[in-house]
Amino acid sequence: MAAPDPHQAADPAAVKRHPALFRAIRKRQNPRLRRTDITVTDDASVKRAVKAASLGNAMEWFDFGIYSYLAVTIGHVFFPSGNDTTQLLSSFATFAVAFLVRPLGGMFFGPMGDKIGRKKVLALTMILMAISTFAIGLIPSHETIGIGAAALLIFFRMLQGFSTGGEYGGASTFIAEYAPDKRRGFFGSFLEFGTLAGYVGAAGLVTALYALLDTAQMESWGWRIPFLVAGPLGLVGLYLRLKLDETPAFQKLEGGTAHASGAADGVETTAKGDLAKIFRQYWPTLILCICLVGAYNITDYMLLSYMPTYLSDELGYSETHGLLILLAVMVFLMAVISQVGKLSDRFGRKPLLMTGMLGFLLLALPAFLLIRVDGILPITIGMLMLGLSLVCMLGTMSAALPALFPTNVRYGSLSVGYNLSASLFGGTTPLVITALISWTGSNLMPAYYAMAAALVGVIAVACMKETAQQPLIGSPPSVETDEEAAELVQAQAPDPKF
Repeated sequence: MAAPDPHQAADPAAVKRHPALFRAIRKRQNPRLRRTDITVTDDASVKRAVKAASLGNAMEWFDFGIYSYLAVTIGHVFFPSGNDTTQLLSSFATFAVAFLVRPLGGMFFGPMGDKIGRKKVLALTMILMAISTFAIGLIPSHETIGIGAAALLIFFRMLQGFSTGGEYGGASTFIAEYAPDKRRGFFGSFLEFGTLAGYVGAAGLVTALYALLDTAQMESWGWRIPFLVAGPLGLVGLYLRLKLDETPAFQKLEGGTAHASGAADGVETTAKGDLAKIFRQYWPTLILCICLVGAYNITDYMLLSYMPTYLSDELGYSETHGLLILLAVMVFLMAVISQVGKLSDRFGRKPLLMTGMLGFLLLALPAFLLIRVDGILPITIGMLMLGLSLVCMLGTMSAALPALFPTNVRYGSLSVGYNLSASLFGGTTPLVITALISWTGSNLMPAYYAMAAALVGVIAVACMKETAQQPLIGSPPSVETDEEAAELVQAQAPDPKF
């Protein structure tokens, strides 16, 4: 927490009597930057770290995405035959189960990242995700072993969720600590580029299977293929994770030498898994994080996970039809997301996030009215309206969230806040929307749910501080060139007095 202002802590009369003394106190509490304090980033190292983290993230979300795209088929395979809505609700309940354990994963992996290093934790989450996803592809159906099939599915979904609990906080912290202050939005956007790439890979594979196989073949063995692919993909992801360099901060904790980073001297030196400190001292920021992530996750999972099911189960389109349209929308979002990151560096995180939230608040209902119109063009336009609103958040959030917390508690705080919100609001989105449609009979409920989430998001964005082009809290500035560093130091020099 910030040191108190001596002017506020002391008697004003004393400050007036002893101005030199209080100037010395202020200097001690807020010393001028030295050149050695400022991080000059190595462009090649930053790009290598961003690439490895993003590619590993893509592998992780490929594994997680295939379940949501196979939700209808999985409902038929693992749950007793009967009402289609009941089977779908059961399938989405199992999808939500993975999110219930994500906060536990965040609390476990966040402190571990402070103790044994980010690289090892990110490799471990990759291993657990690959094993659990591969194992789902081997589970016998309900018809073969009865209720044991659903029990095994739930167990491995929980293992998936536990491993994912350590993913976002670690990867976003990793990139944020490497990136220069003026380009953190641009580099951070590649983390969500990886997320979209994973979803695109999952949607593409599932679309191909639905196109090539009939319903009986899909329910018999075809659904297993995407899960079994997770095995070799997991080995690729593990290799990428192990090739990552530790952040300069952790290298210094281990007693190693790091070229870059005087700025990282204070990183992760006091966290050490102190969850009580996070909840006690940073609860207002945690609440803000939970609200931001909740609004973002509800709209994210509604579009990227639930929409194919909505098109097929509620509007009667084929599975292939819905997935192909979503696939085209996601490829478009991948093409523009880095530009959104650049815009957030130039204009600020708040304007971009507010644009995305207001987009869902004002455009969700018109978009879903278009999606209900028969024809590819109105559906595509409706989904693009939602997609453009979402990409304003996707391209900005991975830079905005790590900047909410001080360096010494960033990994743990972000892991806890992000995963608590994802557990409460993200993974439950398909289940809640399906239940609301069932109870009300209105297939416009996804729009109303997204609008409610966006309203909370608008309030949260209004309450947050702007962090673009500023150092991370608890760290000195990070720049790209020696010239920038010299300019920062020079800017602090007092004006000459004559």
